Amino acid sequence: MILDDTFLNAYTYGFCEKRGFTRGTAWRWSLRELVRTTGCNAIILPVCAWQDHTYSTQIDSRGPDVMDAADVHAVSEYARELDLKLILKAMVNCRDGYWRAYIHFFDQPVPVEPGWEDWFASWNEHVCRVADMAEQSHADMLCIGCEMVGTDHREQEWRRLVDRVRQHYHGPVTYNCDKYQEDRVVWWDALDIISSSGYYPMGEMDDNFERIQRVAEAADRPFMFMECGCPARKQSKYRPNDWTYGGECSQEEQAEWYDAFIRTLERFPFIRGVGWWDWPATRLYPAETGPDQDGYCTYGKRANDVLKQFSERL
Repeated sequence: MILDDTFLNAYTYGFCEKRGFTRGTAWRWSLRELVRTTGCNAIILPVCAWQDHTYSTQIDSRGPDVMDAADVHAVSEYARELDLKLILKAMVNCRDGYWRAYIHFFDQPVPVEPGWEDWFASWNEHVCRVADMAEQSHADMLCIGCEMVGTDHREQEWRRLVDRVRQHYHGPVTYNCDKYQEDRVVWWDALDIISSSGYYPMGEMDDNFERIQRVAEAADRPFMFMECGCPARKQSKYRPNDWTYGGECSQEEQAEWYDAFIRTLERFPFIRGVGWWDWPATRLYPAETGPDQDGYCTYGKRANDVLKQFSERL
């Protein structure tokens, strides 16, 4: 299995890129800069579908806002040239701006109201489409969802989806639960790897890593953080999951969070991988403007040096 070989030091790359983004050249330069400046050995490529709102049952997975198999193939081929492992990740976002964690329906079906059956049918279609892409591109891992807290309790629907996915993709399969939810998902045994979003604040990392270790040991599954990171803003190190929170730009505080997170990682060897958030493919800013960028991407910031030093220690 992929996590048996080496620590998976990944960066999410190309979040929300549209169909045809690989027809240009910017994405190749961006990927080369990712490798050169961070030393990461893997990328996580999200294939993001869209639904209109959190109670919509129709997921658009084939429109112009969604990358297609040709894009995935191009990234896969170039990643191999750069000696990178590839994780493909099925995601959905809501066009009205609400977070996918709030997708939810009545657990007891109600006539004329939107329901789980229709939503999961649409979600199955998207995930299996991404699973086909993963199989065709020889992806090293497939992630079948991200931070879908409102759906996590629908155990049987998720188990059926995992069974169906395995007919399309024959590599290791995981699901990216949200932070603090690792011990609430009861269907980890259906998967090969446990993964979650590690946006844990300064001062709370050790306690949460210990809790996650108990979950991984009880499920007898390897664990990795599929997402983690911190914006470059004052006070964001205390609320790293909130991209709207914090004061003025501060690459120092971002670097402080990364240093603390990595040092905690190194104290918990049961964690076999990490996926930093997030590196643009076609919209990467010039490195010299990094100190003025207050988002998650570490390019041109002190946190990037922290990542490079971590990579060199692996």
